[in-house]
This record gives sequence, structure tokens and C-alpha cells, in this order.
Amino acid sequence: MAIISVRVNEEDSKLIHEYVAANKLNMSQFIREAVLDKIEDDLNLDEERIVRALKAAEGEKKYDHTEVWKMLGV
Repeated sequence: MAIISVRVNEEDSKLIHEYVAANKLNMSQFIREAVLDKIEDDLNLDEERIVRALKAAEGEKKYDHTEVWKMLGV
């Protein structure tokens, strides 16, 4: 198992420790779940952006290469 260290200032450290203690959580499990939740949220956002872009592209007019060449005067 790997160990990852995180540096935080004293104020953040106190807040995190108080939150973990008040909620009777395991510090390692709390940090691990918070990080993995953040990664999952970001990946879901990226997936949603891709789906929106694909839906937007479906409604756009498509041109074949000969039409583009003609528009560009090539």
C-alpha cells in the first residue's frame, strides 16, 4: 500500500481533525474518499461536456470536402 503526504496549514489541519473527530471518522478513509469523490466528480463533468458537445454537433450543418474547397475558393 502506498502512502501519500499532504501539506496543509495549521488552520486547515485543525479544521480537518475536528471534523473527523466530530463525525467519528477514520482520517485515512476520510481523505481517501474525499479525493476519490473529487476525481469521480471531475470525470463525470468531462463526460457530460463530451455528451453536450456531441449533441450540439448533431444539429450543425455538415459540409463535405468539395463544398469546403468551393467556399474557400480552392
